[in-house]
Amino acid sequence: MIVLDEQLLSYGVREPIARWYRGRVLAITQLRPQTIIPDEAIPMLLRTARRPTFVTINVADFWQRLAPDPHFCVVCVAVPHTQALEVPTFVRRFLRLAPFRTQRQRLGTIARLNRQYVQYYTTMPARLYRVAWSTRAEVQTQV
Repeated sequence: MIVLDEQLLSYGVREPIARWYRGRVLAITQLRPQTIIPDEAIPMLLRTARRPTFVTINVADFWQRLAPDPHFCVVCVAVPHTQALEVPTFVRRFLRLAPFRTQRQRLGTIARLNRQYVQYYTTMPARLYRVAWSTRAEVQTQV
């Protein structure tokens, strides 16, 4: 299941992801309808969903501010709002990388995607990792 942050809905990224992703693609607001959801409440809501991967461009409020949780994955795509239409491409590339191909592999991960690489940290061990975008082989290094 992919859960999109509220701000991504206005950019129309749900449909492009739903075209290629086999699971459900929904908005965070669908987990608690007709309410305002502050960023602090998102981890609690994600724990109620089944193995969600939460996608946001709100890097400042989630990257290295949120503790990894074994019940969900958070993907922070580091693009400005003006480039939000690129989010589906980033997410698809992320899900093709070896460390993140399955839900089980992704759970407990907080990732930051940019044009050069993916940085991430997990529940165990508490380190920051980097994976290069590569079509042939992923290079994983500890930062």
